[in-house]
Amino acid sequence: MAQTIRIIKKYPNRRLYDTEISSYITLEEVRQLVLDGETFEVRDAKSGEDLTRSVLLQIISEHEEKGQPMLSPQLLSQIIRFYGDSLQGFMGPYLERSLQVFLDQQQQFRTQLNSLLGQTPWSMLNDLTERNMDAWRTMQRGLIDAATQGTPPRGGKKPG
Repeated sequence: MAQTIRIIKKYPNRRLYDTEISSYITLEEVRQLVLDGETFEVRDAKSGEDLTRSVLLQIISEHEEKGQPMLSPQLLSQIIRFYGDSLQGFMGPYLERSLQVFLDQQQQFRTQLNSLLGQTPWSMLNDLTERNMDAWRTMQRGLIDAATQGTPPRGGKKPG
């Protein structure tokens, strides 16, 4: 079954109208649609022009201004230099593939980390504590057994 594309209309007053829920939404709600993996297009309410890229760039721009930016001025400058370059057409697909490889490796890393750590760092700490306690008990048992049998723990002579 083909997935329908959610249409968001952008009006001249810069308001965004989500046709699926028949309500105005904010840019942050559009960002949430992205995070949720929703397929959508933003269209100019009058002309029908596709404004999706523009709105997504606006979301990126707003998030770059606050918090910790991901895109350094050097990276942005290099991207700008590719516009008009003979390799411009290769840059988008290259970045997409590179990001997909990064996402795949990130998921693999998380899986490996979870298998090493268990569900939480606390479970790893608990396991370590249990192993240390078992080793301590074994050592104590060995010393107690040696003392009750009257044998020196390290090959010395029996008192007597």
